[in-house]
Amino acid sequence: MARPMTLWGGDAAPDAALWEFTAGRDRPWDARLLRWDVLGSLGHVEGLRRARLLTGAEHADLRRLLRRALREVDAGRLAAGPGHEDVHTAVETWLTRRARDAGERLHTGRSRNDQVATDLRLWIKDAVLGLHADAEALAGELLRFAARHRSALWPGYTHTRRAMPSSPALWAAALAEGLGDSLGGVTGFWPALDRSPLGSAAGYGVPLPIDRAVAARALGFAAPEPNVAMVQSGRGKLEAAALAWCLQLGHEARTLAADVVLLSSEEFGFLTLPSGLATGSSIMPQKRNPDLFELARGELAAVEGDLVAVLAIRGGLTSGYHRDWQLLKEPVMRGIERTRAALRALAWAVPQLGVDRARALAALDRGALATDEVMRRVEAGTPFRAAYRQVKAALAAGEAFAPVTPAEIRQRRAGRGALGNPDLSGARARLRARAAWRAREERRFRAALRRLAGRAR
Repeated sequence: MARPMTLWGGDAAPDAALWEFTAGRDRPWDARLLRWDVLGSLGHVEGLRRARLLTGAEHADLRRLLRRALREVDAGRLAAGPGHEDVHTAVETWLTRRARDAGERLHTGRSRNDQVATDLRLWIKDAVLGLHADAEALAGELLRFAARHRSALWPGYTHTRRAMPSSPALWAAALAEGLGDSLGGVTGFWPALDRSPLGSAAGYGVPLPIDRAVAARALGFAAPEPNVAMVQSGRGKLEAAALAWCLQLGHEARTLAADVVLLSSEEFGFLTLPSGLATGSSIMPQKRNPDLFELARGELAAVEGDLVAVLAIRGGLTSGYHRDWQLLKEPVMRGIERTRAALRALAWAVPQLGVDRARALAALDRGALATDEVMRRVEAGTPFRAAYRQVKAALAAGEAFAPVTPAEIRQRRAGRGALGNPDLSGARARLRARAAWRAREERRFRAALRRLAGRAR
């Protein structure tokens, strides 16, 4: 094995066992930060130039080399290898091999502690914006499903027993509204996520005249973290907040997945799965398994474990930096990535779902229409409790009620947001408002990164 490269070592190479334990498992997660490390360094050199810690020529050289490094990362030609301790080492080594003086100036006023905090915060910002768009897409598909099946009816359930009339449109629109409400939760932690850690160094700042706001603006952050000590002492808070948001989105998506698994089963048969959306059995030729929905349900449930891991790592530590923080990368990245994958899979699947309208309508038997009969008698002048007792007795005696048509069921529920009027236009408007927030933040963030990369347009 080649001598490991570190940014802190002397002449002696780190012990192999120490090297593997401290860096080995982290490598695949750390590799996700390589592009963000180059971008973070581009932002950092803007701050160094403003502080006059780089000459104009040095600034131009570093910016040119880092932009080249970014292109190399994007092309897959620059990567953190097994001999690099982390992505920071890979980038700095690449730079010093091409311009030793410029490369050795890059780390001025910076620690790997604020460097990785910046990389991770940029990664999370990017992932959160992407996840927001994924959830918008799923909500949009649910609303389109609702519009396609607006005239269909099926039973609603309480305690998994038939209760009252419902519909595919009401069901899908409710899930879309739930996703929209959960999307609003991002604004609770976004202001903290939108602050730059750069300039906090190891957690106590640096004795240099660095204007931290310069690098923050360059990287598309709204502001620097107001207290340098908070950057390290606060590690894990944003990771936990992002994963808690994933859980909120995931709860809606898990309900969707669980409902599809149940309602597409032979015992219900209200929803239909095309052959391209189902898998088979190696032994039972009749099987059409809803594997995509089961795996989405399971992946989203596992995010709870990722959140617990972050909370456990964060809890009980003293102020300042600890190497434990390295372990935050895996659960936060894994949790966000599995949430995104599940939402994308569901958004792909929902348009392919069908509704067996005849079977769904047939399930609206006497029991599911009992409340309609109670209310019909109430409107005719019978007190509610008396009507309730009458209908209960009639059900027990097997008596028939006056028939109710699907049109009458919908007409009697014409209030806004009800079965006959699920307010799909209002739901679309609310979803557009969520999307507009995301688009604004994305434009600001992406524009800053394009400027850093030399791709202003």
